[in-house]
Amino acid sequence: MKAVIPVAGMGARLRPHTHTQPKALVPIAGKAILGHIIERLQAAGITQFVFVVGYLGEKIMHYVQRKYPQLDVQFVVQQPREGLGHALWSARETFREEESVLIQLGDTIVDVDMAQLMRSEYTTLAVNKVKNPTMFGITEVGDDGFITKVIEKPQIPKSNFALVGLYKIAHPAKLAEALEYIVSNDMRTQNEHHLTDALMHMIRNGEKMITCPVDNWFDCGRKETLLQANATLLNRPQFKNAQYPQFTNTIIIPPVSIGKDVKISNSIVGPNVAIGESAILNYTIVRNSIIGGYAELGYAVLEDSLVGSDSALKGLSQRLNIGDSTEIDFSN
Repeated sequence: MKAVIPVAGMGARLRPHTHTQPKALVPIAGKAILGHIIERLQAAGITQFVFVVGYLGEKIMHYVQRKYPQLDVQFVVQQPREGLGHALWSARETFREEESVLIQLGDTIVDVDMAQLMRSEYTTLAVNKVKNPTMFGITEVGDDGFITKVIEKPQIPKSNFALVGLYKIAHPAKLAEALEYIVSNDMRTQNEHHLTDALMHMIRNGEKMITCPVDNWFDCGRKETLLQANATLLNRPQFKNAQYPQFTNTIIIPPVSIGKDVKISNSIVGPNVAIGESAILNYTIVRNSIIGGYAELGYAVLEDSLVGSDSALKGLSQRLNIGDSTEIDFSN
């Protein structure tokens, strides 16, 4: 089966980190978001990949070609960027003739029974219950178990089952036709061509669709969910039972991911910390954070933080000689 992965977005909610790299390349648990997605799809039997690139697309291309040189891969440039439906319309000729196709957003990590999803005879949309359905694409399901409606960010939602960015399309030619319909007729929602409108066009024309619930879903377009995904992935066995190098006067509290050539001294690291390659930490306490490669931290205390690659942070170093009955407060 072929997978189509749109990675053209700017990642505005993750700025300043996405000023210099696409959000799909932001690291979590020791590798880029896109790396986690590629390897999960490979494990599920996906053999061909199409990446729809746009913003800083050359960095996506370089990453994929360098890290996964064995992949059977195509790149499609989305220009201009006018929504997910437009991204897939740009790539329609790469999947139109396929028997079925898998679509996964390039900034989304999903835990789901991939075998069940790929075996489905129907077009299958992965979903998850959400508290605020007005922020997502929403599915409505009839009594027979088939989807009756797909709508983008409804003002008055009739369901709280949100699309999570993973779709198994049973009839790719019908999707290609639906995408051509919404683009040629300039059908837009919130001024963009949305995949939900194309899916709704397919339903109106008789396509049967079902939902598939997911175990975990991380939309890694925001700092909070990025850190949550990092912690969840780090708490899996390969990290919890990992062996760490010996660092001078340093305590490592698992789970932690430490890249190659990292130097740590006089520090406390963890839990739930991912450190990129060649980073340097000295007199630093850090937990629940992601530290980019080649970053340098000194005399710092960090929690729930993202530190970009090649960044430098040096805090304050204090020397005190305190007499009896003295109170010192640095909090202000």
